[in-house]
Amino acid sequence: MVSTTKSVAESTNEILAEFAGAKRDSLIPILQEIQERQGFLSREAVVMVGDALKLPVSKIYGVATFYNQFRFTPQGKYHIQVCRGTACHVKGSAAVLDAIKRELKAEPGETTRDGLFSLEVVACIGACGLAPVINIGGEFHANVTSQKVPGILNQYRNKK
Repeated sequence: MVSTTKSVAESTNEILAEFAGAKRDSLIPILQEIQERQGFLSREAVVMVGDALKLPVSKIYGVATFYNQFRFTPQGKYHIQVCRGTACHVKGSAAVLDAIKRELKAEPGETTRDGLFSLEVVACIGACGLAPVINIGGEFHANVTSQKVPGILNQYRNKK
């Protein structure tokens, strides 16, 4: 994440310097590095990359929106991943996702207004025997039901 003492512009300029002389084939690695250090792709950073690579901003957004690894808003303090793999789907992850969306008043790809939670749907977490599974900030919750969602989220709210 970008430090409080380093601006988005300073951080992006450092990354672009590491890719000095880069062409359009370096776009994805540059965007990955920006997101790794800053947490997301800001408009300011995308414009700077466009200038450096002599690419229109629309082209950069087109590439970045094609890949679901990129995000354009900062993640919440607690990033929630809801597994929608086959085992989780069969065991009710759609209802779990709906309960989380209702509780947070947020859709996948969004961060709550207070910055506490962000929500992402993933194809598979790889814990099929524990389905349905959610991952919150690196902690796995197994056999989740829609009824358990408020209690699980309150555990994190109370950590605040």
